Amino acid sequence: MRLGLLIFLSSFIVPLSSSSAKPNLLFILVDDQSPMDLKMYNPQSTLQTPHLDKLAAQGMVFDGAYHMGSFSGAVCMPSRHMIMSGRTVWHLPPAPWGAKTSPPALEQQTIPAVFNRAGYATMRTCKMGNSYEAANKLFTVRKDASKRGGTDESGSNWHGDQVMNYLGERETHKDAKPFLIYYGFSHPHDERDGKPELLAKYGATNHTDEANPPSLHSLQPPLPPNHLMKHPFDTTDSGVRDEVAVSGVWQRRDEASIRNEIGRQYACSENIDIQIGRVLKKLEDMGELDNTYIIYTADHGIAIGRHGLMGKQNLYQHTWRVPFIVKGPGIAAGQRVEGNIYLLDVLATLCDLAGVQPPQTNEGQSFKPVLEGKTQAIREVLYGAYSGGGKPGMRAVKQGDWKLIRYESPDRSVNETQLFNLAENPHELLPEHGQPNLAADPIHADKLKEMEALLLAEMRRLDDPFRFSNQPGDDLPTPPAPAKKNKKKK
Repeated sequence: MRLGLLIFLSSFIVPLSSSSAKPNLLFILVDDQSPMDLKMYNPQSTLQTPHLDKLAAQGMVFDGAYHMGSFSGAVCMPSRHMIMSGRTVWHLPPAPWGAKTSPPALEQQTIPAVFNRAGYATMRTCKMGNSYEAANKLFTVRKDASKRGGTDESGSNWHGDQVMNYLGERETHKDAKPFLIYYGFSHPHDERDGKPELLAKYGATNHTDEANPPSLHSLQPPLPPNHLMKHPFDTTDSGVRDEVAVSGVWQRRDEASIRNEIGRQYACSENIDIQIGRVLKKLEDMGELDNTYIIYTADHGIAIGRHGLMGKQNLYQHTWRVPFIVKGPGIAAGQRVEGNIYLLDVLATLCDLAGVQPPQTNEGQSFKPVLEGKTQAIREVLYGAYSGGGKPGMRAVKQGDWKLIRYESPDRSVNETQLFNLAENPHELLPEHGQPNLAADPIHADKLKEMEALLLAEMRRLDDPFRFSNQPGDDLPTPPAPAKKNKKKK
């Protein structure tokens, strides 16, 4: 009787990918997109992404998805290494001490290598450069090119064509192998040269006059609530290219320049949504959609006027966080979770969903339990780093609603601390916005001390090679200088 009851009850438990066939995997990665660009994270956004909205409605949206950080001004480079390898930021081959903290031939333990060995057909299209080339070239089919133009051939449509052609060939040859497709885009990273009809939709122009701002237009997106004309202090890398040389904005933060640039961002993002829609329709027509897990995310966020910043070299929520949507077999529709995941968890999760053993070099955690509804988050504490400019640079730690950001660079006379309660101040408004810095409030002295201790613990746990002046030195050796790039001969 008891055995019969157990068998009866077990029939109602539907695990993810209960089909005997291996699931397909479609990983979609865009370049430079804040969660706050999308309506699912920011209802005031005017960006139109019907295909992503549908994906979110049919799957799960993560409110707490983060990239772990960067030791380089090219934040996308370590981010994409982490995605591919499942390694933490200081354990990557190009990191300071990377030769000691990263295993040899790591590319053989990355997404394409692991899934090639597991019998998957692997395909990739994405931008060139600032990535993990040794891993990229292991995809069985690779169609990479940087496409940031305003035409079908020079923009996101090109990446869409590569996936459409690949799926068409699979259909023609009746290829029954499960696939893993890495569907990457070169946009909305600047230069944000959108298609003319989409630029017009958002009142934007591809502005080229460095001496003068563009014109305001009623269709341009509004300024973000945390907009500033200038960040109140040096972030330790305020002169980085993204902050001073983005074509169309340069060093201006006036309303017209920022609203026009957000309009350009939206034009490029909507085109990406169109290309995603093409591929999802093709998978549906092929009968493959129901057995495909789809992940949509970005390599990091972006500021574009928020806090007086333009780039991704900061640890505010609009840039440290990433959009993250998952849809697939067994995932209940319309869910929203905190998650507390890193992009480096993608490898472990893809393996878990496909029933593939993750490589021993992996340091990420599978968030399959979140997708199954068993838990709302896989970790309590989140750590972020940026040291692409002055050292030690910036660090962030978050636990619950509380977040600490530290900035320090003796060479640049920078030593700042910010403490936020994100439940009360979700936009991280500063004294310049009329909100006090809680780090300077004696009432929050105990919380500040608690968060500083938490940051030190995470820095130690993750082998951060730097320390701040108010932390123990831990007898760390001086990290080696980053390798100099070879200058191209003219």
